[in-house]
Amino acid sequence: MKTQVAIIGGGPSGLLLSQLLDRQGIANVVLEKHTRDYVLARIRAGVLEHGFTDLMREAGVAERMDREGEVHEGFYIANAGERRRVDLHALTGGSSVIVYGQTEVTRDLYDGRDRMQGIVVHEAEDVQPHGMETAQPFVTYRKNGEALRVDCDFIVGCDGYHGVSRASIPADRIRTYERVYPFGWLGVLSHTRPVSPELIYARHARGFALCSLRSQVLSRYYVQVPLTDRVQDWSDDRFWDELRRRLPAEVAAQLQTGPSVEKSIAPLRSFVAEPMRYGKLFLAGDAAHIVPPTGARGLNSAASDVYYLYHAFLAHYQQGDASGLDAYSDKALARVWKGQRFSWWLTQLLHSFPDQSAYDQHMQQVELDYLFSSQHALASLAENYVGLPY
Repeated sequence: MKTQVAIIGGGPSGLLLSQLLDRQGIANVVLEKHTRDYVLARIRAGVLEHGFTDLMREAGVAERMDREGEVHEGFYIANAGERRRVDLHALTGGSSVIVYGQTEVTRDLYDGRDRMQGIVVHEAEDVQPHGMETAQPFVTYRKNGEALRVDCDFIVGCDGYHGVSRASIPADRIRTYERVYPFGWLGVLSHTRPVSPELIYARHARGFALCSLRSQVLSRYYVQVPLTDRVQDWSDDRFWDELRRRLPAEVAAQLQTGPSVEKSIAPLRSFVAEPMRYGKLFLAGDAAHIVPPTGARGLNSAASDVYYLYHAFLAHYQQGDASGLDAYSDKALARVWKGQRFSWWLTQLLHSFPDQSAYDQHMQQVELDYLFSSQHALASLAENYVGLPY
């Protein structure tokens, strides 16, 4: 097979880039090692910044998101039994976020690829990029026992933290930065009415908690747990009891509980690989960087990578201008590190750490007091939450 851009990874990043390129006449192929059902079964974040939603509209796949997504103009931070609102709309001059599950984003992108008869190869095994420092790169894979090859101009790795793309770069040509946090998030999805119309981030001595939602009949809740905990250690009743303890009393009293639809523990990690380019191979999304979910930057940071790559490929193929491709890594990383800073700061502010001293706890409280005493500090929080400009 011959194409212009070979995309490794059929998650939202790879599908969004594929859809955008295809609409501009730039041929591409997506190789995904899992089945479509497997990809759609992943439960992930659901807070979309305005830059991401604009990309979905440009890709022609935003109709359902605009119809069903929940526009949120603020969120709450709870601490010491008190809940205080961050007014995103007022603090940013009119910006907001849309709460719309990543599963739904992926489904919309698949539908878009289907309508355009885009090439998405599922169950592509043993995917491997080759010739990344040559003028003729290619990707090999196996499908139904047959060895296959895709010749291309460029390769984009959207295959996540454990994918082959970053692993294919020689160790002396890439540098990684990482912090692994000593806790995880136990998440529960339930067919219950959300306890709040807007998200609640709760700091508590027992650990962090988050009240989120996917719709008015589908709630997503999280509690901070030790990394040694297992999902089977947590019955539904134990989870709901623990969540209530960490919420302000008036919120806990309104909590509607029910059987869990999905339950999982996600470890928290900060990770950046740089540069995000090696010859004709470009990294995007989780293949290059991961953030704790506290700041809702993961999918949104991936979208900014897609934005820069998409416009760089447009300039290359339509104008013969390679400057965007040459500048991609530096430009993407500048925004990635700002997202890392925000996620790191919010994680430090709201979680309980095993080795936390009384001084550290006091500083968390002082930081929260300062945050809500300063319009400038709140504006900085809101600016980062709705998404920095591309």
